[in-house]
Amino acid sequence: MDDSKKTSHATDSTAADDGEVILRGVLDRWKAGVDAHDPQRVAAAFTEDAIFQGLHPYSVGRQGVADYYDSQPLGLRAEYRVLETRRPADGLVLGYLDVDFSFTDRPTLGVKLSVLVQRTDDGWYIGHYQVSRLD
Repeated sequence: MDDSKKTSHATDSTAADDGEVILRGVLDRWKAGVDAHDPQRVAAAFTEDAIFQGLHPYSVGRQGVADYYDSQPLGLRAEYRVLETRRPADGLVLGYLDVDFSFTDRPTLGVKLSVLVQRTDDGWYIGHYQVSRLD
């Protein structure tokens, strides 16, 4: 293998690693808000015009995200595991995750989560959030 391919491969690997680091930074903010039952804190991890699809009808924007998480029971906690990341373009990270939402009074709910995280002038935020149950 020539040196240019080695360099390219290393750059691709670094870019993938950076994507996961970026994704985790945003999702850790989201998780902290979920675990604290702080809907405004959760919403602050999203862009102003985020498309949000939880397990109820979708919404657009931070207020819809805040309303959704405000309706969730106290004691809800989220644990996530990153399965895949991609960098489809500069300033974007696509993530596919397993998420377990645990409750104080019912069994844990496992879902798949796809997110598109985008860089804005103020940092990285979730621009698209799609939860799926695979029963």
